[in-house]
Amino acid sequence: MIELMKELDLKLFLFFNGIHSAAGDFIMYWLSHKFIWIPLYVFLLYLLFRFYGKKALLLLVMVALLITISDQVSVHCFKNVFQRLRPCHEPSLEGMVYTLGRCGGKYSFISSHASNSFAIAVFMALLLWDKMRIFSIVMIVWAALVSYSRIYLGVHYPADIICGAIAGSIEAFIVYRLWLWLKTKIWKET
Repeated sequence: MIELMKELDLKLFLFFNGIHSAAGDFIMYWLSHKFIWIPLYVFLLYLLFRFYGKKALLLLVMVALLITISDQVSVHCFKNVFQRLRPCHEPSLEGMVYTLGRCGGKYSFISSHASNSFAIAVFMALLLWDKMRIFSIVMIVWAALVSYSRIYLGVHYPADIICGAIAGSIEAFIVYRLWLWLKTKIWKET
C-alpha cells in the first residue's frame, strides 16, 4: 500500500511539474518568493487593526506564535524525522525534474511553504469569516497557489503539499481556539 501511494505521488509530481511555460515560470517563481507577499502581510495587519482595534496586538502575538509553530513543526517533526529527499535532490529523478535552478534544502516532507501559508490563510479566514467571507476564501486560494508553486518548481511532491496544508490548517485551528479562549479570559467576551 505504501509503495502504491509513493508511486502515485511520484506520477502526480511528474505530471504537475511537467506543465510549464515562460509565463508560468515567472508567476510560479514569484508566488513562491516570500518577499513578494509583504504588501499582503501589511494589508492583513491593517485588517486586524481595522476589525479588532487594540485586540490586534494580541492577535499579532498569536500570528507570530502560529508561524513559529508551523515552521518549527514542519522542520523538526517532519523533515528532520522522515528525511525524504526533495524531488530536485533525488538521484533517481535526475534529468526528469523541471526547476528554475534552485532546489532549496535537502528534505521535502512536509512543505514548510504549504504549512505556513495554510496556517496564516486558515487563521485569517477564521478571524474574518463573519466580516469578509470572499476575502477569507481568497486567502485559502492564495495558500493553495503558493503551495502548488512548490510542485511546479520541482521542490515538493504533492503529498508534501497536502500534508503541509493539513498540518498548517490544524495548527491554525488550534491557535484560533486559543484566541477564542483568551478573549473570554481577557475581555470577558463570549
